[in-house]
Amino acid sequence: MNESLEENKKGKYILIRDGEEEDTTELGGLFYKPLPCFGFGIGWFSFLLGFVFPFAWYFATFLYLSNYYRRDPRERSGLAASAIAALIFTVALVITVLVLVFSGR
Repeated sequence: MNESLEENKKGKYILIRDGEEEDTTELGGLFYKPLPCFGFGIGWFSFLLGFVFPFAWYFATFLYLSNYYRRDPRERSGLAASAIAALIFTVALVITVLVLVFSGR
């Protein structure tokens, strides 16, 4: 034990394994899999698709609020970006409708 402590102080590190030879541990194996939707993930793909079909932002917002990102934490940022885009789009749509209704047209 003293030898390994002295080696660590010198800058030599020992790789510790838990006995499994496979690279698919509980959390590590999850991140070796590619994300769906051409590798972007559902969140970022919905964010990009939302500029053409805004309903995609609402779909991603539903996934974000239902904690879909617990399956894969890499999805969280894209889903959050889509939720923010949906909020901005909704506010802009409501303001536009109110201006058109009260402008006298």
